[in-house]
Amino acid sequence: MRAAGWIMRSLVVAGVLAVSMPATSLYAKGPESVAALAEQLSPAVVNIGTSRRVPGGGGVPFPDLPDGSPLEELFDEHNPNNGLGEEQMQEARSLGSGFIISPDGIVVTNNHVIEGAEEIEVYLTDGTRLPAKVVGKDDKTDLAVLKVEAGHELPFVEFGDSDGAVVGDWVMAIGNPFGLGGSVTLGIVSARNRDIQSGPYDQFIQTDAAINQGNSGGPLFDMDGKVVGINTAIIARGGSSLGIGFAVPVNLARPVIDQLAEFGETRRGWLGVGIQEVSEDIASSLGLKNTAGALVIDVTKGGPSEGQVVEGDIILEFDGKSIARMRDLPRVVAETEVGKAVPVKILRNGAEQTLSITLGRLELGEQLIARNNAPATPAPAPTPEPTATEEEAPELGLPDLVGFDVALLDEDKRAEFGIAPEEDGIVVTSVKSGSDADQKGFIPGLLVTEVNQKEIGTVDELSELVGQAKEAGRPAVLFKVIDPTGTSRFIAVRLG
Repeated sequence: MRAAGWIMRSLVVAGVLAVSMPATSLYAKGPESVAALAEQLSPAVVNIGTSRRVPGGGGVPFPDLPDGSPLEELFDEHNPNNGLGEEQMQEARSLGSGFIISPDGIVVTNNHVIEGAEEIEVYLTDGTRLPAKVVGKDDKTDLAVLKVEAGHELPFVEFGDSDGAVVGDWVMAIGNPFGLGGSVTLGIVSARNRDIQSGPYDQFIQTDAAINQGNSGGPLFDMDGKVVGINTAIIARGGSSLGIGFAVPVNLARPVIDQLAEFGETRRGWLGVGIQEVSEDIASSLGLKNTAGALVIDVTKGGPSEGQVVEGDIILEFDGKSIARMRDLPRVVAETEVGKAVPVKILRNGAEQTLSITLGRLELGEQLIARNNAPATPAPAPTPEPTATEEEAPELGLPDLVGFDVALLDEDKRAEFGIAPEEDGIVVTSVKSGSDADQKGFIPGLLVTEVNQKEIGTVDELSELVGQAKEAGRPAVLFKVIDPTGTSRFIAVRLG
């Protein structure tokens, strides 16, 4: 026992000695320095200054005299604001960041850095100022490509692989925060694929490397000195970063940058469908095992998918890529070559099938959609036909089952809810307060056109399909609805 006690005391003493030993030289200087890397990369990172003329203020304060005052002429003569009036303009200036990607002076930055600018100047690290012209810009990804003429080759940086920048990797940001000039900050990749609701292709890299106002458009580097992101947004209070910044990953940005540099515009693929998320309630209503895919809510007339994809289809794969979430689809479609015939796997009425669809061009598709949605001359209202008594005043218990009541659309209800003359069908007349339908956005005036992906034309058909879903043990019913503006969507309502 005595021997054992001596051994224990020795271990404790040894432990104390081990803990209290001075730190080895390996840790004495902290993490490895990035000084050499920053020195190498900084000459290719530029500051961007923009200016534009904006309506100015009211000039110098000066008293107004009442009309007819004997001193009015004298005061008018010496008023320092004479000639300015409402047309007075001021010069607004802003600063941002960017980086050179080719020796001939191609510069990448954010669209919001140069948006509305009448003059753009690029400031190099050696103090040189160069006028820049806009080659192309894209508001969907908030990217812009500029061109400067220096008369000689410029230092430039190269793109890396943003998919290789994983959570926990070190990254370095260089930019122009608060107009201070070239500044270097270091941090890690905090998260990937962030959706901050800034655009249709959100897939941001989140980082804790300090990014502030003026860093926009600057590069985010990996430790090999390759650009893996373009710093774009921050979570801020009072204009100062709260330690969370977001960068557009270069694997998303590079095709856009290449198109802007070559064509001065984007040329994205277009499938020609409107989509929404497959929620848990929608998946339950359709008997699906998960929420993967994108639910088609409309097919553009004259678009690539017309005649092949139908409303209610769930797109599971596009060009061999799985669509895990609805927002994955717009990105992979946009990155695909215009005119390419693409295999699209869909789920229709519980069965999978693969279609071949030749992609159109998004920019032209948006023009087609605008023409399709242009207001048409209203047709004369049709003379209403007599309706069955049971459809005029249904006693179906729908408020108890799905939280809303319906009726066949007639002229009175058309006028009450502002529904266009060409629309027909079943209209929601009331919604039970606090019901799942109420919380999901059901309101009086919605037209119900489908129940569980089956078209309906009468109140009895709606009631019968709801009853079938309840008898089958479905937890929810999927309704296709159209609002008074003509916009359609699917809403899954839990059965009461």
